[in-house]
Amino acid sequence: MIAIINYEMGNLRSVQKALEKVGHQAEVTDEPQAIAAADKLILPGVGAFADAIAALRERKLIEPIRQAVADGTPTLGICLGMQLLFETSYEDGKHQGLGILPGEVVRFEVPHEYKVPHMGWNQITKQKDSPLFEGIDQGAYFYFVHSYYVVPTDPSVTATTTDYPDPFTSSVQQGNLFATQFHPEKSQRLGLKLLENFAAL
Repeated sequence: MIAIINYEMGNLRSVQKALEKVGHQAEVTDEPQAIAAADKLILPGVGAFADAIAALRERKLIEPIRQAVADGTPTLGICLGMQLLFETSYEDGKHQGLGILPGEVVRFEVPHEYKVPHMGWNQITKQKDSPLFEGIDQGAYFYFVHSYYVVPTDPSVTATTTDYPDPFTSSVQQGNLFATQFHPEKSQRLGLKLLENFAAL
C-alpha cells in the first residue's frame, strides 16, 4: 500500500488521482500506524514550512516518517514535502525540519527580470542515474511553484538540477529516499511516468 501523508497542507487528492491513473492505489492517512505499515510513502506539501512542520508535530507524524525512511521504506517528498526532509529552513525565520537529509532551505535571490515565486514549466538536468527518472529524457520539463529551494550539504544526493537562472537542486535521491521540488502530479505525461516509476520500485 502507498500511503500519502495527510497533514492538511498538500494537494493530496491530485497525487492520489495521478497514482490511480497509472494503476496504483494509494491511501491518504494521518495515522502513525498506517505510515509504519505502508509499503511506500509520499510526503506532499503546499504552503509555509513552519506551518507544515507544526502540523506534522501536532499529529505525531515526525518520528514515524523518520523511522520509515530509516527502515528502508521507499519515500517520495513533493515540493514542500522535499524541503521538510532537510535540517533547516529560512522561510519566515529559522525553522527545524525533519533532519533526514543535511542541508538548508533558502529563498531565491535572482536578477530583477526573474520572478519569485519560480512558477511554471522548467527543465531538469540529470546529475546521476535514478530509477525515478527511468524513461525520462535529459532536459525534460516539469511544473514548478516555489519561492525557496534546498541546498544539500552533500551534493551527491542531487538527482537533478534546474536553472533559475543559476542551477539549483530540483530533485534528490539517497537510497530509498526520493524528493522533487517540482509537482509530478501537475506535470502531465512525464509527471505520471515519474509517479509510475516510484510506485514500481
